[in-house]
Amino acid sequence: MTAPESLRAPAGPARRSLGRGQAPVVAVVALGGALGATARYALSLHWPTPPGGFPWATFWTNVVGCAVIGVFMVVITDVWAAHRLVRPFFGTGVLGGFTTFSTYAVDIQKLVDHGRPATGLAYLAATLLAALAAVWLASTAARRVLKRRQP
Repeated sequence: MTAPESLRAPAGPARRSLGRGQAPVVAVVALGGALGATARYALSLHWPTPPGGFPWATFWTNVVGCAVIGVFMVVITDVWAAHRLVRPFFGTGVLGGFTTFSTYAVDIQKLVDHGRPATGLAYLAATLLAALAAVWLASTAARRVLKRRQP
């Protein structure tokens, strides 16, 4: 018994295009995400946050990750014609796994739960402002450096 035509896998060129379609992108995002999240986890183990303390590891992870994203995007858009999987691997995967705005939200809740709402509010604002400033400053600096290097 064979499957109805509508349920059969595509044959020929349509099937071959799957390898050039989303599967490699999903694979490199997953691999990059695993690497980035592992790096973030290692950082949190080496720089733990005491209960009710300011979550410096998460703060600096997000700020540094945003700065790297700023430089990376300038390099791959203005300088380097990167392979189509570089951006999903490094930008979405590695840096998306490394930065952690979900942990940022949990950290705010923990600060409030430990009776430190002012610290939670300061952390909320400081992370947002520092992350936005980091991506802007890093991308601006990268563009200036690259402009100076041009003849």
